[in-house]
Amino acid sequence: MKCETLHLKEIYPFLGGDGRDAVLDCYLPYNMPEMHREAQKRKTLLICPGGGYSFVSEREGEPIAVHFLAAGYNVFVLHYSVDVHRFPAQICEVAAAVELIRARADEWNCDAERLALLGFSAGGHLAAHYATAFDCAAVRAFFPASRNVNAVLLGYPVITAETGVTHAGSFEHLCGHFPLTADEEAQFSCDRLVRDDTPPTFLWHTAADKTVPVANSLRYAAALAAHGVPFELHVYPFGWHGLSTADAETAANPLPKNIQPVHGWLADAVRFLGDVLA
Repeated sequence: MKCETLHLKEIYPFLGGDGRDAVLDCYLPYNMPEMHREAQKRKTLLICPGGGYSFVSEREGEPIAVHFLAAGYNVFVLHYSVDVHRFPAQICEVAAAVELIRARADEWNCDAERLALLGFSAGGHLAAHYATAFDCAAVRAFFPASRNVNAVLLGYPVITAETGVTHAGSFEHLCGHFPLTADEEAQFSCDRLVRDDTPPTFLWHTAADKTVPVANSLRYAAALAAHGVPFELHVYPFGWHGLSTADAETAANPLPKNIQPVHGWLADAVRFLGDVLA
């Protein structure tokens, strides 16, 4: 397997302003002649870990990548700008990663038309925001030909910017203040941005999540249903926020009730992608 780390500002210099240095970790299995796969194009996954837009969680990067590598994917993990760096830095970095993956699809043996985006928590907001606003003015100013991904996976995502339902800290870091104005709330509430061409989406959450209420996923699922977008939603009764792979390796509090059946989301997500990216 080829592993490399790319600094996006070295490819897109305009992404390097204000000290930003978004990094893309690339995990690219070799095509092996012994397996008659010299020309195989692999389904591809781009991961946006969570962290409240204040840091990028290691627990939601490489440990997730390993599972999808085993399922036959090329995997990329985006360490996007956080903390003092505000919107639109993050969504533009996703656009850059998507463009780069498609531009180098032949070199990296990626199937450019079977590209999925996975986000957790605040990274889930970033993924959902890109999926519903990939062609917004802020993105098109830098990427005039920006394209959407083909499928989306969201784990305990921040979806709405509405006070009392959202995770306030995420928007304090993304926008520099909270609560947001009515116009900002409309701009950043992904459930309000869903449209008929939003990609098929897999969501999972826990009803016991006290950090990002399950209402976030429920609202997004309702919006997808209203627009006729294929989706799959899993709500597990137990489990803390930020479970990642939901096993003893990454679970923030690895009690049995926080692991099973929550760990099953990985197999369900792989199956879902197999269906929608077929």
